[in-house]
Parts: sequence; structure tokens; C-alpha cells
Amino acid sequence: MAAAIYAVVGAISENGGIMRILLLMLSLFFCAWASADLVDTYTFSSPQRQQQALALAKELRCPQCQNQNLLESTSPIAQDLRLEVYRLVDAGHNSPEIMTLMTQRYGDFVRYQPPLRGTTLVLWYGPGVLLVGLLVGLVWRIRARAASITKGSR
Repeated sequence: MAAAIYAVVGAISENGGIMRILLLMLSLFFCAWASADLVDTYTFSSPQRQQQALALAKELRCPQCQNQNLLESTSPIAQDLRLEVYRLVDAGHNSPEIMTLMTQRYGDFVRYQPPLRGTTLVLWYGPGVLLVGLLVGLVWRIRARAASITKGSR
């Protein structure tokens, strides 16, 4: 059996077909990955409520996953939270009420856009301050280098 496998692999590699086989396997992998979509079977009372629930599920982060919202995640907790959001929307709760409820249970982490508070200032302004600091440091270094070059040429 092993000899037959080696013979097939040898024949494929001699004809340059190994790349074709690998490319086919890779494309099949990505096709299967792209088509693996989660299907929720929850039935809403109206299309408007369905749109509201889907929009909320996109704004809420899965507490277990890294950087996935409730719609993208396949974890059990995301499925439970999605179902809870669907039920709350169908029961007539509005979006701010549901966001407040989820934030009370799971903290600001569950929101993709946490509110501006003292504890979240670093999240909102940290990247900008870091970028400005890097630009100031870069300008300072360029000027220092230019000054040393002009002193050296005198």
C-alpha cells in the first residue's frame, strides 16, 4: 500500500502536478470554510424586529471569542446570547435597553464601541496620543540628525 502511495506521489511530482493538487486542496479548504455559515432558525414577529436583532447582534462582541461579534461567532455562549437578544427584541425591548442589559451582565467588553468614560479613555484616545507621540519623536530625531550633519560639514 505504501509503495502505491509513493508511486502516485512520485508520478504527480514528476509531472509538476503536485502544485495543482495542493492548489486544489487549498481552494477546497477555503470554499468549505467560506460556506460554513451559522443558520439561526428563530422566527420573528416582524421583519423590522429581525433587522433590529441582527443589528444588535453585530454590535455586541462575543465574550469568549477574540474580536468576533455575536453573528460571526459559533461558540455556545454567542449562540445563547444571540437567542437572548432575539427574544428580547421580539418581546418589544428597544436597542438601548438591550445594550444596557448586556453591558450590566458582561461589562463594557461586550460592546464594540464602549461608552466614553474615565475607564475607557485609553481605548478612545490612546491610539491617537501614541501616533502623535511617535510623529513628534520622528520629527525630533530627523531634526537632530540634520543638525549633526550641518555641524559636521562646517
